[in-house]
Amino acid sequence: MDRLPWSRFHLLVVVALGVTWVLDGLEVTIVGALAPRLQDKDTLGLGEADIGALASAYLAGAVAGALGFGWLTDRLGRRLIFFTTLLVYCAGVLCSAFAWDFWSLALFRLITGLGIGGEYAAINSAIDELIPARLRGRVALIVNGSFWAGAGVGAIATVALLDTDLFAADLGWRLGFAVGAALGLLILFTRRYVPESPRWLACHDRIPEGEAVTAEIERTVEAEIGRPLPKAVGTLKIHPAKSFGFRLIFASMLGEHRGRSALVLVLMIAQAFLYNAIFFTYGLVLTRFYSVEAGHVGLYLVPFAIGNVLGPIVLGPLFDTVGRRKMIFLTYSVSGALLLLTGLLFAQGALTAATQTAAWCVIFFFASAAASSAYLTASEAFPLEVRALAIAAFYAIGTALGGVVAPFVFGALIGAGDVWPIFGGYAFAAALMITAGVAALLFGVDAEGRSLEEIAAPLSKAV
Repeated sequence: MDRLPWSRFHLLVVVALGVTWVLDGLEVTIVGALAPRLQDKDTLGLGEADIGALASAYLAGAVAGALGFGWLTDRLGRRLIFFTTLLVYCAGVLCSAFAWDFWSLALFRLITGLGIGGEYAAINSAIDELIPARLRGRVALIVNGSFWAGAGVGAIATVALLDTDLFAADLGWRLGFAVGAALGLLILFTRRYVPESPRWLACHDRIPEGEAVTAEIERTVEAEIGRPLPKAVGTLKIHPAKSFGFRLIFASMLGEHRGRSALVLVLMIAQAFLYNAIFFTYGLVLTRFYSVEAGHVGLYLVPFAIGNVLGPIVLGPLFDTVGRRKMIFLTYSVSGALLLLTGLLFAQGALTAATQTAAWCVIFFFASAAASSAYLTASEAFPLEVRALAIAAFYAIGTALGGVVAPFVFGALIGAGDVWPIFGGYAFAAALMITAGVAALLFGVDAEGRSLEEIAAPLSKAV
């Protein structure tokens, strides 16, 4: 798989699997931008703390979904689970359109989170195992960063959805959820062309299927490029098994690879706290401190989303050339330092809505690449048999410790209206990011250009 040239097959994999992040960005942005409207007495009449709690409910579901579906992804295969998780996600989004109070919306947001949490594990595993090693870093960053392409579209859409001349106050926000569900269902049809990972099939005693999938991919690529593929070099002897026990799995994660586990955990916690603290309360900051009208919040989210999209696109190739450790250090540290400076200017009243948005744009140009690199590190640093569970476990722990608490805390701080405690929260997030960057530089893995099996040998490898 690593010797293959880039082809339409790889593009199909990226689009069919990565488009979920576009939909997730669309749906999450709608919630963030519509937060002020949900406080309207003509809708659900929520408070600032309720808005933060909704974000926490979504993230709590994502934690549970990541753990449950992550384990199933390693046990049952990537393909079955990335179909299942998308269906769960669509069900949660669709039900959200019919929520009648805080508790019903919180429940439906939790279900949505279950689906998207499972997607993280299944999709990152599948993409890493199907994309050539020399391109794996940039592709993984761009796929994870595509969340923000959806966020930009969602931000523009909310301008129309919040326009009471077009939609009633209690209708526009519901349509946003319904459209997201419809688009998600369409993606199911593209995923039927994505095969199971040959690597997973081989390690789980389904070698004939793995060979057949690999042969079909090779035939497709050869037909496209019009010449024979170079001969595969190197062999790896394994002892396949239908399943792997928890003792073997955790012995790998907490024994041989415990240093990598600690690093991934630090990276995940830092980026989760930063993103969920800022993004889920984005609309509240603009409306409360800069008097931006609720219907115009989406316009301010567009440049923010553009910065997040451009970061992985521009910086992604450097993760394959300059190297993982150096680029993770750079992106985490720079985004942390810029956040500290911006938080201080915010507390001093030196920013406007426009300059605050510009500052966030620059910060998250780097932070978007940093956050995506955390998922890339989690997916590369562990053996194939535990890859999805490792992604899920560290995403879940990082989100629980850094993400679930952040929106609720920042929602309460913003509701109190005192800027200096909010600066304290920003300073804490900045310190986490800088610490994670230094840890990556000192203890990271030089994974650029190397096969997954070279970075972490399969548990089934013969000795």
